[in-house]
Amino acid sequence: MFARNQAKQEVERARLYSDMRDFLAVLRRQPNELLPFEWMKQLAPEGEHTLGLQPIPVDSIIGSVDRYREFDRHYLPKEAHLDERWISVRAAQLEGKELPPIQVYKVGGLYFVKDGNHRVSVARRNGQKFIDAHVIELDVTVPPDEHDTLKDLIIKGEYASFLRATRLDEILPGHRPILFTTPGRYARLLEHIRTRQYYLDRKPGREGQPPVTWQEAIRSWYGRLYLRIVENIDLHDVMYRFPGRTEADLYLWIMDHRYFLTQKYGHDVGSEEATVDFTTQFAPKRFKRWTQRMQLAWQGRLDSPVKRGLEPGT
Repeated sequence: MFARNQAKQEVERARLYSDMRDFLAVLRRQPNELLPFEWMKQLAPEGEHTLGLQPIPVDSIIGSVDRYREFDRHYLPKEAHLDERWISVRAAQLEGKELPPIQVYKVGGLYFVKDGNHRVSVARRNGQKFIDAHVIELDVTVPPDEHDTLKDLIIKGEYASFLRATRLDEILPGHRPILFTTPGRYARLLEHIRTRQYYLDRKPGREGQPPVTWQEAIRSWYGRLYLRIVENIDLHDVMYRFPGRTEADLYLWIMDHRYFLTQKYGHDVGSEEATVDFTTQFAPKRFKRWTQRMQLAWQGRLDSPVKRGLEPGT
């Protein structure tokens, strides 16, 4: 009875803390829910494999297969009708009983509970660092981050498809990450590469030579177009003038602007002039940039992995 009474008091406090975190999340306009495992299909996983029984970090469990509405982002219980199960698990723990391992899916460095949500909730509430789990790992090219929204995961799934279509990791290992803030942009990068391949095939002096391969076109596109614009973005501190955007966002905008200037002046203005002119004309005013940064900081996304880009496989 002592164990049950203590467990009952603990679950009541846990739900109170959950309500407080919900209130703070509304103020900050941040989600306070677990990530649904269903969202991980957006990452276009290529398969899965079993890792067996092993201890996993409790703080890295950020989602659930089917109970993601019943606990908050910190795995605090949200529904009163779940109290009895929570109390039973905690009371058994207080009585020294050994709890069975949980079952989880691993995606990148994060975990989603298949079975054992209440055991995770009790463990996290009591500061437990590790918990035994049977682990199944999904094979993904671009891993998720715990703060990802559904839109972020859609973008990362598109990035994974782009990397598989280009084999960029094999052709140019260690390349700069290419991540957008809006879905649907990787198709345009593939168009740029195809256009580059067409252009290289028709350069003077190539008569009688074999056609330019897809790999050669990718190397040329990345080194002669994408990387040059990114280097100019760094040189002229352009990222600072566009809070919340990525290098890839700016690359597409500057390439469009370069085409516009070339049509206007009748000759190719080059990547640096296009970068400087675009920044001069379209960068938000100082006060607007300040308010954008304050909003991103308040939401905890000023320097999030989605905004700064993410190395594949990390």
